[in-house]
Amino acid sequence: MQILSFVFFTGLVGAITFCLTRRDKHDSSDSYFLAGRSLTGGFIAGSLMLTNLSTEQLVGLNGGAFKNGLSVMCWEVIAGCSLVLMGLFFLPRYLKAGIATVPEFLEKRYDKLTRSITSLIFIVAYTGILLPIVLYTGATGLDGILDVQELTGIESRSARIWLIVWIIGVIGSLYAIFGGLRTVAVSDTINGFGLLVGGILITWFGLSAIDANPFSAISTMKEAHPEKFNSIGGPKSDVPFSTLFTGVLLLNLFYWCTNQQIIQRTFGATSLREGQKGVLIAGCLKVLAPIILVLPGIIAFYLHSNGKINVESQDLAYGTLVQSVLPTWLAGFFGAVLVGAILSSFNSALNSTATLFSLGVYRGMIKREATDQQVIGVGKIFGAVIALISMTAAPFLLNVKGGIFEHLQFMNGLYFIPIFAVVVVGFAAKRVPPIAASVALVVGFTVMCLGHFVWKDETTGLTLGMHGYHFLGAVFVSLIAIMLVIGAIKPKEKAWENVHSGDVDLTPWGLAKPVGAGIVIFVLVLYASLADFSVLKKEEKPSEPTKSEAPAEPK
Repeated sequence: MQILSFVFFTGLVGAITFCLTRRDKHDSSDSYFLAGRSLTGGFIAGSLMLTNLSTEQLVGLNGGAFKNGLSVMCWEVIAGCSLVLMGLFFLPRYLKAGIATVPEFLEKRYDKLTRSITSLIFIVAYTGILLPIVLYTGATGLDGILDVQELTGIESRSARIWLIVWIIGVIGSLYAIFGGLRTVAVSDTINGFGLLVGGILITWFGLSAIDANPFSAISTMKEAHPEKFNSIGGPKSDVPFSTLFTGVLLLNLFYWCTNQQIIQRTFGATSLREGQKGVLIAGCLKVLAPIILVLPGIIAFYLHSNGKINVESQDLAYGTLVQSVLPTWLAGFFGAVLVGAILSSFNSALNSTATLFSLGVYRGMIKREATDQQVIGVGKIFGAVIALISMTAAPFLLNVKGGIFEHLQFMNGLYFIPIFAVVVVGFAAKRVPPIAASVALVVGFTVMCLGHFVWKDETTGLTLGMHGYHFLGAVFVSLIAIMLVIGAIKPKEKAWENVHSGDVDLTPWGLAKPVGAGIVIFVLVLYASLADFSVLKKEEKPSEPTKSEAPAEPK
């Protein structure tokens, strides 16, 4: 039954996507990389959500909640505020420029060297960081949810991870390489609905395992472990409260306002109105996401502490919970939904990597007179190569210490911070010269690598005596200062002007500002209602299971 339901729902998504996209044309770079600028608000919102809500979120963030409690919801609710800024400030400027990639914008604002450096940083980061983590967390989640050991008879966890990674990687590559952005966006939206339903079901069944009345289960958990329901992270938390205003905020802003993998679908909007509608609908959904991305981790902690389930490590908390509480006949459905989530993030990152190489490196640096067909062909070949590299690298993440979600955030900072600094200064200071951007990119990426791999104290987890997220904030401010100083010494002769390309109607959505304000107010009220600031006044011991209940090291 489990396998049949898995195959049925996986095939259903593929069939619906094929029917909706079979007539799509891929004879131009706009149609392949930007879906012919035909995406409406619903598809943009669905694609944004599922591209983000993949297994690095389900597995990693719920693992963080298992360890830290509700304080890790910052990654989700602050994202709502970041999407407001994207919809009201960044998106109108991106669509006005008529760009297909962030590096393309940087070329318009600065020069071709800036575009080349940014494209290469994105490609290296997606290949070495993002794609392997998406595949690894997906394999980890499926291994537990579908009980792959029993299905295949493979006892070695490492061997099972290798197998699942390659199956997912091959299927995802076919979607991304041969389908283009519209195929990715349509399948994202369908899978997004399934993920929403499946995620809510996991939370519901998890609460039901605690109390026959699921609504009373939250009170039961809160009485037993009140520290898990504090929106404020203490000094020893993975996300101390102070970091919300430095690294956590900056990583969120880059991710939702500048990250090519995410914002590429907004570049394919039919108009600014539809783009803003999609972005802000996604913002409304993000502030509710802790229901499926944080609460299950706390449920798993409660059940583990009471001996009802055995969680071997925080990153196995979600898979263990799902396997324990989900009825067998639904396991196949949720496995199919999870595969869709994995494929969404993998497809989107792979499509974006191919876009960056084809338009930014191949046409921009290698063969400027290349035809659209040549660009698309090279993009497909490059995408296949990148897929193979990431599929090979992913299983080695088994050796990563600590939570995979925290590892992802710190690794993302290596390239998030310098690129975001260059984009912000590009919009805000019209006379800062191209050399300032090149210096900031190279210096920023180098300093971030040194901070993570050389200057970090493995015993305390501090970088140069400060929390890693504060280090990100310090580097960001320093890079902006460097760029402004260079701009003051050697300003551009003529201020940069963002000229309207005419590709997209720039009439804004009439409800954009009221909806945006509503999202920000909701986030502030949510934090205030769940905050206990007393944790900031004392040295907090991390909330872990007692010694007798502590998770064993994974085998």
